Amino acid sequence: MMLKPDQRQKLDDTDDQLFYDYPRFVTHVDDGFIQQLTDLYSDRLQPNTLILDMMSSWVSHLPAEMEFAHIEGHGLNAEELARNRRLNHYFVQNLNQQPQLPLPDQSFDAVLNCVSVQYLQYPEAIFAEIHRILKPGGVAIISFSNRMFFQKAIQAWRDASETTRVELVKQYFTSVPGFTVPEVIVNKSTAPNFLQWLGAGGGDPFYAVIAHRIPQS
Repeated sequence: MMLKPDQRQKLDDTDDQLFYDYPRFVTHVDDGFIQQLTDLYSDRLQPNTLILDMMSSWVSHLPAEMEFAHIEGHGLNAEELARNRRLNHYFVQNLNQQPQLPLPDQSFDAVLNCVSVQYLQYPEAIFAEIHRILKPGGVAIISFSNRMFFQKAIQAWRDASETTRVELVKQYFTSVPGFTVPEVIVNKSTAPNFLQWLGAGGGDPFYAVIAHRIPQS
């Protein structure tokens, strides 16, 4: 999979660092989405492991009861990252200008990316980096909804349907040799149970694409 040059374009092509220069202490998805993500992390992450929270902010949505050996944060706003109490350390880096991560090979048990994959202009390079820093058997969890900063999302994402966006993230994984076949959790309702029983919709749709680094034989 290789995006065409026009598919990488953003409506606002100014430096991303300028756009994220001031902190936004808000959550970009609703409580239902956040609860589903936290439940997914509870199910798929192991305690006392090393986690990279990529493109993070002031909150990581990790289970409060689960302790980790180290959580490394990455993002574009230092003030937001400094507010995130789950991070043991963080660094600021614009992945669209510098996709290489300053992290050792095979050093993390899990890489997380929440509602930010749509902003990557060179996802092939970033997913290759995710593979490089994951330990054999390590997991990458990419979660997203239908919300975005429209002017900062790449054209391939803006033009796609929600179903096509899931396929796009799957292709990001399959473009890198050494990942397992991506698993998809798609479009679970985030409406309260009593509304689901009544057949009502509502809430932010929840999508996650998950893959592991294949252990070397």
